[in-house]
Amino acid sequence: MKKSLALLAVLGLFSQSSIAATTTLSSTPADWTAAGQSGFRALSEEFGAALSYKPVTPAAPLGITGFDIGLEASSTEMSADAKTAWQHLIPGTSVPTLVIPKLYVAKGLPFDIDVAAFYSAVPTTSITLSGAAISYAIIGGGMALPAVTIRGAMTRLGGIEELSFSTKSLDISISKGFLGFTPYAGVGEVWVTSSTSNATAQAAGITSESFNQPKVYVGLNINLGLPNFAIEGDTTGGISTYSAKLGLRW
Repeated sequence: MKKSLALLAVLGLFSQSSIAATTTLSSTPADWTAAGQSGFRALSEEFGAALSYKPVTPAAPLGITGFDIGLEASSTEMSADAKTAWQHLIPGTSVPTLVIPKLYVAKGLPFDIDVAAFYSAVPTTSITLSGAAISYAIIGGGMALPAVTIRGAMTRLGGIEELSFSTKSLDISISKGFLGFTPYAGVGEVWVTSSTSNATAQAAGITSESFNQPKVYVGLNINLGLPNFAIEGDTTGGISTYSAKLGLRW
């Protein structure tokens, strides 16, 4: 509950992140040697959990006239290994929690297909994150049946010089609404690609990382006619992320 309230504060204020403005990878050999391949992997895994696509929406399709528009934020507490690697690779920064605010929009299409996209510019940094998804409701849902949806998505990180990072994901979710309250849950897989063109990193023997992470999530959507609020808890690769979205859905 405390984490959800903190996320709501971020949605309302887009408050400053704990990340400093510097978003350039270190050019000091000792930093890359200290972090090593294991540190780069730990940081990539943390990014995979934090920056991969978060649905924050029930499985039911929007319908051909439907829209879902809102401000969203996700919060991921970084592991000790990832914090240490960050401090070496982006010196002078401290990141106990990675908070990502987002502008989100989804549109319903014919045949129970929805498309969605988001964009984020992390406060006080040059870091950006963008993503898109397409989903298809295998079961549209109704009075007696739950909705079941499959979704493919991708995200891409920008703004950290000499770092290339992207994710692709596939998941299936289920939801059932009750008087404006719609709990939902899903499982899936995230594929992460992370590499750096930093000359110092390459001299230290740091190579690109490519791996997959299992994903499980649960959430609750509350619709009050037009205003809409959703919260979601996600575990990707054993790393937890909490998200909240406030906006309009019809």
